[in-house]
Amino acid sequence: MGHNLREGQSLSRQKLNKYSKPLKRGSFAHSKGQTAARSSAKSHQAERLDQNWLQSVLPSPQKSNDLSDEQKRERIAACFAEIMETLGLDLNDDSLADSPRRMAKMYVDEVFSGLNPANVPKITLMKNSMNYDQMIVVRDINVMSTCEHHFQTIHGTAVVAYIPTQKVIGLSKINRIVDFFSRRPQVQERLTKQIADALQTLLETPHIAVSIRAKHYCVIARGIRDTGSETSTSDLRGDFREDLATRDEFLAAAASPSR
Repeated sequence: MGHNLREGQSLSRQKLNKYSKPLKRGSFAHSKGQTAARSSAKSHQAERLDQNWLQSVLPSPQKSNDLSDEQKRERIAACFAEIMETLGLDLNDDSLADSPRRMAKMYVDEVFSGLNPANVPKITLMKNSMNYDQMIVVRDINVMSTCEHHFQTIHGTAVVAYIPTQKVIGLSKINRIVDFFSRRPQVQERLTKQIADALQTLLETPHIAVSIRAKHYCVIARGIRDTGSETSTSDLRGDFREDLATRDEFLAAAASPSR
């Protein structure tokens, strides 16, 4: 039995040696280093491009504090625990014990992730080789943001349109741009302009239109507590502003009910 087992192991080693090619000293490290260098170069290039177009967008009122995401989560969790204790909540309760940590993770990683330029979406632009010169409209884009005055939810939809000149954009990237600028403390007017600024810069066309209709929970859940009102904002540029027929066509698309 033992003899057969040793013989089988020996055969296995022979097969392994047969199909394995010896590596030159340092070849794996060299190849890995080249791959990492190429990846790093692409990453830096993408970052420079991202920073370039972000510089042309109306800024949000923020400043860098040089904290990592983990440091932000730790500080927010500590602050929120203090808020909960001030309200008289028992942090030893099983249901509440992890709430500070949950809130911190939600703020940094989700609802306010748009404050971090590292989270800017990767944008796909293509040459307008078909010379398309008519309106492109994307409707019913989900808007989920946060009012910067009371930190209550803003929820609605956006309609975005452009008339291409030299470039066209992957349609899902418009949704991602809306989502990126929504994920920060906002006022609806600024959000509308930021989306328009981003698209005008990326597409290099003056013909941009953005319309947002949203409910503000700072109105619904507090103060007047009006559950029926809705806020509309728009930013019309180029032919969408100057050409009456183009303007009317877009506004009709923005106002028409969803199917």
